[in-house]
Amino acid sequence: MEFSVKSGSPEKQRSACIVVGVFEPRRLSAVAEQLDEISEGYISNLLRRGDLEGKSGQMLLLHQVPNILSERVLLVGCGKERELDERQYRQIISKTINTLNETGSMEAVCFLSELHVKGRDTYWKVRQAIEATQDCLYSFNSLKTRIEEPRRPLRKIIFNVPTRRELPIGERAIAHGLGVSEGITTCKNVGNMPPNICNPAYLAEQARILENDYDSVSTHIVDESEMEELGMGSYLAVGRGSANESMMSVIKYNGADNDSAPIVLVGKGVTFDSGGISLKPGEAMDEMKYDMGGAAAVLGTMHSIAELKLPINVIGILAGCENMPGSNAYRPGDILTTMSGQTVEVLNTDAEGRLVLCDALTYVERFNPELVIDVATLTGACVVALGKHASGLLSTHNPLAHELLNASDQSGDRAWRLPLWDEYQEQLESPFADFTNLGGKGAGTITAACFLARFTKKYHWAHLDIAGTAWRSGGKDKGSTGRPVSMLTQFLINRSGQEQGE
Repeated sequence: MEFSVKSGSPEKQRSACIVVGVFEPRRLSAVAEQLDEISEGYISNLLRRGDLEGKSGQMLLLHQVPNILSERVLLVGCGKERELDERQYRQIISKTINTLNETGSMEAVCFLSELHVKGRDTYWKVRQAIEATQDCLYSFNSLKTRIEEPRRPLRKIIFNVPTRRELPIGERAIAHGLGVSEGITTCKNVGNMPPNICNPAYLAEQARILENDYDSVSTHIVDESEMEELGMGSYLAVGRGSANESMMSVIKYNGADNDSAPIVLVGKGVTFDSGGISLKPGEAMDEMKYDMGGAAAVLGTMHSIAELKLPINVIGILAGCENMPGSNAYRPGDILTTMSGQTVEVLNTDAEGRLVLCDALTYVERFNPELVIDVATLTGACVVALGKHASGLLSTHNPLAHELLNASDQSGDRAWRLPLWDEYQEQLESPFADFTNLGGKGAGTITAACFLARFTKKYHWAHLDIAGTAWRSGGKDKGSTGRPVSMLTQFLINRSGQEQGE
């Protein structure tokens, strides 16, 4: 898909299609009014006849509108003008792209980027439109033998901005939108790959591909023998029941001076989570291939920042392993010694993500990081608490938490902060080890983060629980969402000083 920005009058556009908005009740947007005037009331006459009310998501495709150079005009319902917010804007863009892709219009000039969205500027509107477009057009069909493609798919879209002064802003929005979208696509592709293909070695292979594609990226793969030498007993225990070797992929992006402390992202990469000896129920167990969603998001974010050439140093960790039952699998009742030297009593082998992450979080101390963010499909409790709309955010450092929340608001990739008070730590007490890997029925997301917090004393740290947001369940829409690549990349854009300003 090719994107560009321009600033021009609608009547001068010679294109396959012009896209303009109509508000409720049958109120033309400023650009639609211009077209109506040029066409001598053609559009307003149609609206008076009741062809379009202007409700959000309504579409009306017009051909050969009088005095208009473009072949088609697509009228897009935008709801009530004063109520147009971020969520509705993205939905309108998505519906528009799906409609254009079915009309045979291989290119279009879109004036929806000129609509007034409360509290949002041109940069935001153009970038969000690009990310929504790429999301709409995404499909995972690399393993299908028959693929149905649109006969004349949309190939080029031009977003109009109000003045020529805003063209550089629009161009930067396109660059950022495309960079973020590439990372989201990488995250989706790896996340959607079946677990018989996507195992820890496959994650390591994707890390090496990134290294080959970008001079700024280097990788190191920590295999089981090195984990043994490092004393990563907790990490190794989780993968012991699987025939697939555990591998931790370390991806280094160097965009700044070597003496600049790196930001470290750690992604849980359990490529299939059967629950181990504490076997999960059979229903929807196929979706446990998405338990490496944190690693996929870190990989996608590393792809985005390499594409954007951000002037910072970032290290991405893909903590890959597979949690399977077997004669050599770890058991409830086992006591594990972590890389930090702390001991953990295993109460449930399905609380395995924290056992992998804790050793990875200790490993990253060697980088003297500026800060560390781990990303994990960690707890079903987070889905209960926040549903599918927001990722859970927990942190021991208030400024870092606020930065992440700000990035989530900017990107539309939402997160919500949960408490991490010392009182919750008491739920992890064990009579036999330093603590357990399970905090009981209450506050499961918080106690999981409390467990991880015990391994993060030497740096500023935040935890993102993406169990509810990393993928969509069931039906034809099932698949990876690519979250939270957008939020993390926005956070790193802000950190690098590359954020857009008027």
